[in-house]
Amino acid sequence: MSKIKKEYQISGMDCASCALTIEKSLKKLPGVSNANVNFATEKANVEYDGKKVDDDHILKSVEKSGYKAITIEAGHDMEEKHENAKEQKTIKERNSFILSLVFSIPIVVLSMVLMDHSFQSRVIQSLLAAIIQFYIGFRFYKGAFAALRNKTANMDTLVAIGTSAAFFYSIATTYFIQGDVFYETSALLITFIVLGKWLESRTKGKASESIKKLLHLQAKTALVLKDGKEVETPIETVVVGDVILVRPGEKIPVDGSITDGYSSVDESMISGESIPVEKKVGDMVIGATINKTGTLTFKAVKVGKDTILSGIIKIVEEAQGQKAPIQKFVDTVSSYFVPTVMGIAAVTFLVWYFGFSASFADALLTATAVLVIACPCALGLATPTAIIVGTGKGAQNGILIKNGEMLEVANKIETIVFDKTGTLTKGKPSVTDIMSLNSVNENDVLLIAASLEKKSEHPLAAAIISEAEKEKIALKGVSDFNAIVGKGIYGTIDNKQILVGTRRLMKNYDISVVGKVSDEMSKLENQGKTVVLVSREKDIIGLIAIADEPKNTSKEAISELQNMGIKTVMITGDNTKTARAIAKQVGIDLVLAEVLPSDKANEIEKLQKEGKKVAMVGDGINDAPALTKADLGIAMGAGTDIAIEAGGIVLIKNDIRDVVKAIKLSQATFSKIKQNLFWALFYNSIGIPIAALGLLRAEFAGLAMALSSVSVVVNSLLLKRKKL
Repeated sequence: MSKIKKEYQISGMDCASCALTIEKSLKKLPGVSNANVNFATEKANVEYDGKKVDDDHILKSVEKSGYKAITIEAGHDMEEKHENAKEQKTIKERNSFILSLVFSIPIVVLSMVLMDHSFQSRVIQSLLAAIIQFYIGFRFYKGAFAALRNKTANMDTLVAIGTSAAFFYSIATTYFIQGDVFYETSALLITFIVLGKWLESRTKGKASESIKKLLHLQAKTALVLKDGKEVETPIETVVVGDVILVRPGEKIPVDGSITDGYSSVDESMISGESIPVEKKVGDMVIGATINKTGTLTFKAVKVGKDTILSGIIKIVEEAQGQKAPIQKFVDTVSSYFVPTVMGIAAVTFLVWYFGFSASFADALLTATAVLVIACPCALGLATPTAIIVGTGKGAQNGILIKNGEMLEVANKIETIVFDKTGTLTKGKPSVTDIMSLNSVNENDVLLIAASLEKKSEHPLAAAIISEAEKEKIALKGVSDFNAIVGKGIYGTIDNKQILVGTRRLMKNYDISVVGKVSDEMSKLENQGKTVVLVSREKDIIGLIAIADEPKNTSKEAISELQNMGIKTVMITGDNTKTARAIAKQVGIDLVLAEVLPSDKANEIEKLQKEGKKVAMVGDGINDAPALTKADLGIAMGAGTDIAIEAGGIVLIKNDIRDVVKAIKLSQATFSKIKQNLFWALFYNSIGIPIAALGLLRAEFAGLAMALSSVSVVVNSLLLKRKKL
């Protein structure tokens, strides 16, 4: 199966029912395994088998549903085009409102101010109302017809029926029968609804401002060195391997490795840290960061969609385009909503006309008020707008939330498991103590251990090698090297078997760790140090203690999580004494020590079986199975690992306090979603009965409907003020 995932820009949607119609149509296509249409972002994410269906089939399916779609291509230029298209739509909505208002004012003046009921006045009103009805309001007829063709109904159906009832009744009483006219009702209805669409488009634009801000960070050009000359080149034409020059004050155009120069670089857009980072030859630079002091020359390593910034934008866009599980409830309600409202409107007309002997006109206007006050738009916007603002705010704070599902899960987390090394600790262990035994001096212990560790990739190996380099010790050759995961390493030096590792490694080779050796180990481990045993020919010749200090922020973050009622757990391959010492320093609730990397996922599963929602926080590489197994994987990205697949949330600043921020952000976002859903449902629960009782003029019902959508988006925008 050739599985393809693509994103499409959809135009013409007016409510959540429109999104559902397109979604159902796409899912009917053979080969489409999943389709997700988001009304708020006006995008469709489609997953399909490329051997059974292609772009043309998908575009035609959307068109057949009554809407238009275009494929969204990757790249900043395309992303900017989509943002510009949104701005153009807002301008179009504004112009439609102004035009509708200009034609509505004379109608209102003639009918409601001058109270002119003459035939000439009615003719003028009919002509002005016709322009509004069939020019400005044509979109509603088009949408209603598309819905009818798909055997469904949407907001366009309600508006088209409601305004047509008032307009055509007025036409009849102007030219054919006696009676009052209600041109102001149909005209103001459309005017107010278009006003709502304009305000909605504006506020939706503000909700997705985070994408715009990220796009504007990117440099437009790069100064590429070619044949000894400086050539200013558009950013899109830069390729991997190009040598680029960046002067002080300029933006770094793409990701690369410094080949010449020394400078400080402002990486606050990635790290959130205001203090510039010193950069020298061999260091990596990130596109869109700002060179501050010196001139740098670097070789392009990642360009276009592969850069860190593009990765961030992709994650944010995908998160904003996906639906949270709670949206299923909204979709279910929306699918029944419009037909139910039409039924209520029909009953309202019959009750007023036959039950209360109201005039045909009064019964019709009351039914029209019921039709137009109902608002599936507010329901449709309740969840996605909050997610758009929430994920955008997260990105601005270095918290990348991959989709709405992860955001919803984060809101329910009860237990958080932290990997120790590099997560709770600084991840840069250093040698603190060397103890020699059996008449071997400390330098020989270090020499033997470092020679063996030179072939290891373990973080502790780097600490031992670094110490040997500091002491300027020349290392020896090693043969028969092998590593035993979670225990240590062994090899041969000068034809003698060498072991470097834990108690468990020594036990495997029948080497006893007792007496003075055991006592010294315990003493060091109680200080939070990891102790490595060194043996030669089954004799322990020394101990090397290595400390990896907790991050300055770990204790603060753990304390805050506990205050939120979340249980904290530390998981590590270290021995129990060392693990408990570190846990005590940072205030962790529960310690899971001496856990092999392959067993971390099993420990997560045990916690889940207790009925808890569990999050795992790790570096996203060694911890990948555990991150995947957890209900929520939180990967510490350190700014360069943002594409880690295992994590549902990526913390690009590598700051453990951002775990707290991520949880708080998810809670705040879902609080907004619940508020939005409550008010949307409450509005309809109250508004429809009020309209059915004849207590609300139809045109003001239309205004109320329009403003209800705007209020939901504005409420979501208040998330921007939330302090994390």
